[in-house]
Amino acid sequence: MGYLTRRQFSKTVAATAAALSLKFVAFPSANAYGFESSNVDRIAGLSLTEAVRQIRAGSVTSTQLTQACLERIRIYNPKVDAYITVLGEQALAQAAQMDVEQKANRFRGPLHGIPVALKDNIDTKGIRTTAASKVYDDRVPTEDAEVTRRLQAAGAIFIGKANLDEFADAVSYFGSVRNPWALDRDPSGSSSGSAAAVATDLAYGALGTDTGGSVRLPSAYCGVVGIKPTYGLVPIRGIIPLAFSLDHCGPITRTVEDAALMLNQLAGYDKLDITSVQHPKEDYVAALQQPVAGFRLGIPRAPFFDQVDEDTSRTVEAAIAVLSKMTKSTRDVSLPSTYAYTWASLNSIGNEIYAYHEQLFNDSPGRYSLALRLQLQQLKDDMNSPTSSASARVSAYIRHRADMELLRRTVDDAFTDFDLVVLPTLRIMPQKLSYVIDQEESTKPRSPGIMDLDNCTPFNIYGLPAISIPCGFSRDGMPVGLMIAGPHFSEGKILALARAYEQECKWDLRRPPLKPDTPVPPIRPA
Repeated sequence: MGYLTRRQFSKTVAATAAALSLKFVAFPSANAYGFESSNVDRIAGLSLTEAVRQIRAGSVTSTQLTQACLERIRIYNPKVDAYITVLGEQALAQAAQMDVEQKANRFRGPLHGIPVALKDNIDTKGIRTTAASKVYDDRVPTEDAEVTRRLQAAGAIFIGKANLDEFADAVSYFGSVRNPWALDRDPSGSSSGSAAAVATDLAYGALGTDTGGSVRLPSAYCGVVGIKPTYGLVPIRGIIPLAFSLDHCGPITRTVEDAALMLNQLAGYDKLDITSVQHPKEDYVAALQQPVAGFRLGIPRAPFFDQVDEDTSRTVEAAIAVLSKMTKSTRDVSLPSTYAYTWASLNSIGNEIYAYHEQLFNDSPGRYSLALRLQLQQLKDDMNSPTSSASARVSAYIRHRADMELLRRTVDDAFTDFDLVVLPTLRIMPQKLSYVIDQEESTKPRSPGIMDLDNCTPFNIYGLPAISIPCGFSRDGMPVGLMIAGPHFSEGKILALARAYEQECKWDLRRPPLKPDTPVPPIRPA
């Protein structure tokens, strides 16, 4: 392995929230809203794009969309733990106002009246934003994140704050998110609440954040679409950071067109965000229509196909075979090595993680989970180690940061004879939650293992855009994710190829087999 994932860095204790009870608003049943359960599922099951079209046509109201999602939340959130905070009353009040404007043929923007979820590390003015940590259990921001503001300006309704790993790096204080395809399986990645909400029809779209794969990883394991844009294309100001040199924000949706529609609202320069880059405005929905027959695809076999399990290999190779018939050429290629970057160090990027937490950690170390507390203490000890000078550590960080910038400036050179790369999002199928927690509970050092076989972190290091889309299922019915990536600002091509494949294979039409009476198994069987 040339690099390790966030899980290798995390040494997490068992679900902290086993001893906690999270209170949700008690919502009325479907009958109280005046429509049958089958109609609830039909409305909540619309894609974001379909919901937008029906709002514009007047065939559905924002209130109906919101009520349908809230009814699904009432039934299924206790099973998947996708939300930390559900904004039922606020969302319904906003929907009622949206309906008034809809009747007057006044639309605020492309997402008018559409309920979406925000990962709970994205600031919302006047609404608790916890980062899934006891440290921020009572934190209420006074300003919106820039992406929050942009979605609101487009007319979106925020239906809830989605569960995540604590500070995007450890088991949630509010309990682990369950994989909706199998409640005893790992949904992966810190944006798991956002992905589970979308997969379970608890929102029409969601925002996630991605430092080492956390938009794409849970999208793959939950059978939905997740795109990490080019570094700096979508502002991260107002998002609680993990490591700003690698942090991205992107949409998680049911279809590729949905992702393009959300990305249209999110992309754009923010001069107050030091990571933001200036790039001409693009219409990603229009870009979906470009022909893909001339695309040249690269398959980066090493190291991205090493140790791929049988189900993943079979499914991804079948997807590549489909794509090869739709495009000009497919051949094996290589990308620049990221061998020097392990998640545990990322060439001193760990210092960025500690920099955010320094004062919080000094003031209230006991409010962190044990796992994150151990991580931060180790970072603190390393930064204050008597065996190496502070100047040496500062110099190392500066050199390593410069090295990464050079890699980002030159990585596009690898795409001379091909346009995009195609590879598995993860190399293995999701593990049992009990196995994942057992691995994370261990304080003993370990070598890279099966939980570390994802392919996402290099594209955070490169700063390149990458999307995960469903490409099939394992023999026991679990989704498999296919990643498509390209050079800087190639989102249009990536989305076009992803959409062409989606339309050919229609994996987006599959839904998790959850039912109202589906039992929730214990994480550790008795």
